[in-house]
Amino acid sequence: MSKKNQSKRLATQHKETKGAIGIFGNEAKLHDLSVREISLLVMQQLKITFPLLSFRHRTEVKKEEINEALKRVDPELGQTLFVPNASVLPDGGLIEVKDDYENWRVILVTEAKHQGKDIENIKAGKLVGTKDNQDLMVGGNAIERAHKNIAEMANFMLAESHFPYIIFLEGSNFLTETICVERPDGRKVTLEYNSGMLNRLDRLTAANYGMPINTNLCKNKFVKYKDKTIMLQAASIYTQGHGKAWEKQKMMNIMLEVAKTSLRVLGSDLFVQLTQQVKKD
Repeated sequence: MSKKNQSKRLATQHKETKGAIGIFGNEAKLHDLSVREISLLVMQQLKITFPLLSFRHRTEVKKEEINEALKRVDPELGQTLFVPNASVLPDGGLIEVKDDYENWRVILVTEAKHQGKDIENIKAGKLVGTKDNQDLMVGGNAIERAHKNIAEMANFMLAESHFPYIIFLEGSNFLTETICVERPDGRKVTLEYNSGMLNRLDRLTAANYGMPINTNLCKNKFVKYKDKTIMLQAASIYTQGHGKAWEKQKMMNIMLEVAKTSLRVLGSDLFVQLTQQVKKD
């Protein structure tokens, strides 16, 4: 589906249901909305809540943009670029707001990752492994590629005091509780959440400095150590914990919460527009 047609479809549904939240009615539950489509709905809801602010959604950030942002922090940064058209493409894209100085500021970046199909395989009675004689597959390393996008966006937002990067995880490699899954023949298979064979959450928590998961960490944390003050840009990592797919309404609620946290952090740079809205209201 093209981005233009996708936006048109969502806009039509939005009007028919009298608001972005209505998109999750009974009929909409038939649709498997992508994280990008949900991000577009979040932007529509923000436009309703903050009518005097200007928002935009885009799918990528060019590496040259990231380098320019780094140079503004310090001229020694952002010097190296080998592929001029290289870019970062988060699954859900990013939402930006225009501040009082006509600059676009990032308020939300989203990724959605699925890794580990053990639950689906067991329910289907499928055995796995090189000899097709195992219930479980050893967890893979694909999720580690998420660190690249996180690092790139952290560079892009190095001058900011917030980092609104959300990763939604689902699949058997991201359990936070032990579960039992029944095969078609009635045999039950136990998936231990703390199994080194399955769990890959520890490979992502480097992106949030080991802080709690399922927590909004959008506002940067400043820590003091001896004579230093260090700014931490932490990704907000969310997992269902039981391996099942995310409910789209829950995803949207989390995304709205993080986006609004970004707006609060940027408050002084949105002062004129928000003041006008208060006066208008």
